[in-house]
Amino acid sequence: MHKTPSNIIQNPSGLFQTLLRRPSQGLSVTLAQILLLAFLALPSTISVALAQESKPDVKNQTADAPPVRTLQRNTAISFTGDETVEADVSTHSIAVTSGFSGTKIIIFGTVNRPLKIAPDPSVYDVVVAVEGNSVPLITRRKSRVLGMWINIGSLRFDSAPSYYTIASTRPIEEIANESVLERLRIGFEHLALQVEPAQLTKRSLEEILEYKNAVIRLKRKKDLYQKQDHGVNFIGKSLFRSSFDLPANVPVGPLKASIFLFREGKLLAKFTSQVELRREGLQRLLHNLAFNYPLLYGMLVVMLAALAGLTASAIFRNK
Repeated sequence: MHKTPSNIIQNPSGLFQTLLRRPSQGLSVTLAQILLLAFLALPSTISVALAQESKPDVKNQTADAPPVRTLQRNTAISFTGDETVEADVSTHSIAVTSGFSGTKIIIFGTVNRPLKIAPDPSVYDVVVAVEGNSVPLITRRKSRVLGMWINIGSLRFDSAPSYYTIASTRPIEEIANESVLERLRIGFEHLALQVEPAQLTKRSLEEILEYKNAVIRLKRKKDLYQKQDHGVNFIGKSLFRSSFDLPANVPVGPLKASIFLFREGKLLAKFTSQVELRREGLQRLLHNLAFNYPLLYGMLVVMLAALAGLTASAIFRNK
């Protein structure tokens, strides 16, 4: 029985050289050697990937650079000096694993009033918006030509929210006018979908709006854009509550929750909080391996596929 030398185990590249020197042993032996190389290199690759992840990125820092400041998780702003709003979310960190099937987050808060203002929740409106990172995307238009669906046009957006959901005590059109909603970027019609500058001179406003509506329609179909006209409820005289469903396909990254307090169409206060979606477990390891070491990741995938083929071939050959 052939034994693998210890120097090859300590240095997997030696096995690769042995493979090149022995091409005459047949295809099955060569594949077995390749698989052995993969499994010998895998533990060290995982260790390097984990170490690389925990190592801080300092290549862009200089001696004169100011220290990095950690952003506050919650921020409250009052525009009138009277009423304020304070809120929080049920969790600030969500683990996204290979078995992640979606989750629910609850946003709750209270309206703080000075003593001179009588507690009457019916005069207040609350709008809660949860927004993900802005990412570039391309929207394509398809048409049926000679019995086939083909792309006949496209438009690139430099940035578009990867996730957006909004809830309010009543329809936002009844809470504030269009100018206020536009300034605050509240609602699907006022989302910051930034078109590539080169396209602004080539496309009409009607065509850009058509592509924008297509983005919103497709995102809503995937539950990445959601709207609840009566999704915020007051409990008692000052407490309010809202809940959101995060689908399984929600993009991983930070989510920004913004709470707006209105009275008679006027913005009184704003509160912001953050929720972080983080990859954990095997999904995190595979993601880091694929993006940090794409060549080795591709080799491992091919080798595992070859192993599956050899196993299936051996099973059916024995039958």
